[in-house]
Amino acid sequence: MHALQKAHIDTVLQVAQQHILNDAALQHDDLIRQSWLRCVHHHKLDPTRMQQAVILPHERYREHQDQMEGLMHIARHGLENLYKQVSGLGYAVLLTDDKGVTVDFIGDLQLDASLRKTGLYLGALWSEQYAGTNGVGTCLSTGESLTVHQADHFDAMHIPLTCTAAPIYGATGNIKAVLDLSALHSPEDKQSQHFALQLVRMYTHQIENAYFLSEFRHDWILRLASAPHFLEVHPEYLLALNERGEVIGHNRRAQAFFQAQSKQALLGQKIDAVLELSLDDLGQFISQTQYQSQPVTVAHTRQVLSLRVSAPARANTRTQAPNQPPATRPIPLALAGLSGGDAELDRQIEHAARLADAPVSLLLFGETGSGKEFFAKAIHQSSARRNGPFVAVNCAAIPESLIESELFGYAPGSFTGALGKGKRGLIQQADQGTLFLDEIGDMPRALQVRLLRVFSEKEVLPVGASQPVKVNVRLISASHRDLMAMVKSGEFREDLFYRLAGARLCLPPLRQRQDLAWVTEQWLGLYALRLPAQSAARLAPAAKAVLLKHDWPGNLRELRNVIEYASSVARGPEIQVQDLPSYLSAEAATSGSAAVSPAPTPMVQPAAQPAPPTSTGDERSLLLAALRRRSWNISLTAADMGVSRMTLYRQMKRWSIVNPRQADQA
Repeated sequence: MHALQKAHIDTVLQVAQQHILNDAALQHDDLIRQSWLRCVHHHKLDPTRMQQAVILPHERYREHQDQMEGLMHIARHGLENLYKQVSGLGYAVLLTDDKGVTVDFIGDLQLDASLRKTGLYLGALWSEQYAGTNGVGTCLSTGESLTVHQADHFDAMHIPLTCTAAPIYGATGNIKAVLDLSALHSPEDKQSQHFALQLVRMYTHQIENAYFLSEFRHDWILRLASAPHFLEVHPEYLLALNERGEVIGHNRRAQAFFQAQSKQALLGQKIDAVLELSLDDLGQFISQTQYQSQPVTVAHTRQVLSLRVSAPARANTRTQAPNQPPATRPIPLALAGLSGGDAELDRQIEHAARLADAPVSLLLFGETGSGKEFFAKAIHQSSARRNGPFVAVNCAAIPESLIESELFGYAPGSFTGALGKGKRGLIQQADQGTLFLDEIGDMPRALQVRLLRVFSEKEVLPVGASQPVKVNVRLISASHRDLMAMVKSGEFREDLFYRLAGARLCLPPLRQRQDLAWVTEQWLGLYALRLPAQSAARLAPAAKAVLLKHDWPGNLRELRNVIEYASSVARGPEIQVQDLPSYLSAEAATSGSAAVSPAPTPMVQPAAQPAPPTSTGDERSLLLAALRRRSWNISLTAADMGVSRMTLYRQMKRWSIVNPRQADQA
């Protein structure tokens, strides 16, 4: 250990023990000292234990990239331009998600090995709880842009670095990502990074605005600025409105500016409470030329701003009032993409499109595996809440002893084993978005009355709390059971049923769909996207005939499992009958449609990867237990764990877990 590192550890320990601070400790900002305290007392990090940066293996950080695809695509241009500003100065540009995992990176190829070793690299994990005080992690903890310079870092291993980071906020005020500019070497004076901080702030603002304009392109967008000449190229404030004139999105500067005036949350406010602007007159502010703007007055301060309005893509003329929908509204893409021409499903989709923004709860019926969650998510993506969270809850998967605390959350110290800071329940997590309650028929009757109160009073009372919390959620529930029969038998509350069933939609089973061939090709194409181009297989005519004749009792879930299995074991460019699971090839043999030969057993090779920051044995055991609890049903297990099926497959591969069903089917 170098003398510099030892002295740094002594300083951190002194701050952690809250003794009278020496000169070395006083040189650090209060923000840095508070972070050190969090690292020791909350994250339980040991300042005497120096650790190399954690670099997640490829499959792990790919999971994080999958969740960030839309933002990454937009942010990439900003990353490239930022790197051009500092090229040749030894900096690396990093984009992380809200967990602190680096999902995009640009750096000097000549410094590649050094950058990777220090964690300035793709897949690096920079959250405070693992890496201590650092630019990304402390930015996520505080929500502020900052520079963590050299000895500001908690871990003595990182003190050669300088890291400047700024948060990228989403349209509902939550942090979506962090933009970071870091270097291996820098002048000792922290002020040397002042220009880096201004650059990072400027580019995060540009990325936020670009992402906002992309996300709300189908809604009314208001651009506002103090100076009209910069309104188009550099708007200060952005607001998005639905057709009722309610604020459904804002950039960070708009949130700070308008909430400081009204002292109220900006989301959900009517536009005439924010600006002296009538909803009916909104169309008159649509600019006919690119740089045209008009003055508008802020409601609470009388300050005058320049305004330019962009109409939704579906609005045709400036004379069309925003609260009058077009005569022929197209089906949103998210819903239209669920059908390949099945008449009954198309009818349900048309109803869902009309109800997407209606203030009624939706109840979906359909057999297990018929795509009720896909349908609910498509409704969410087609609604004004599309930028809010979509929280799916499988009521049948949560143990009865835990369902109350999982749904409603709990206050600090409310029961033995509770987290010290309490926990937000799934209902609160869905605030400003959509809550999807799958298999609602399995909700214990004792909790049905509490759920009824949530949606009648629009508030939730966490376990052990004395004050309710207001929530604003769109409710979509689903069941494969006959809820009316359960109401008559006393198993399900009648008042809750009618609260849930504001509108009822029924999804046809796969065996009745007229677009089965299309659905099959869709699943095949989706699976092919995960494979190298040369590995993608197509269905041979005989294999396709077997699939079209099958009754599909497991519906879409069964079809997806079959496609993924057959694509994995196919030995050529075409999936043959013998590549199908054994029960399907047996059906083919019985009907005389094809000769059957045994299919090879797919093997999953152990991945030679570095250990993650959690216990390997614990993660593998938990995953095995979850799979066994669901009898190795991948879809149900993924739903229980709150991850995608692809993420679950990656985790199984990481821990060398082989599905015994695949061996049986081979």
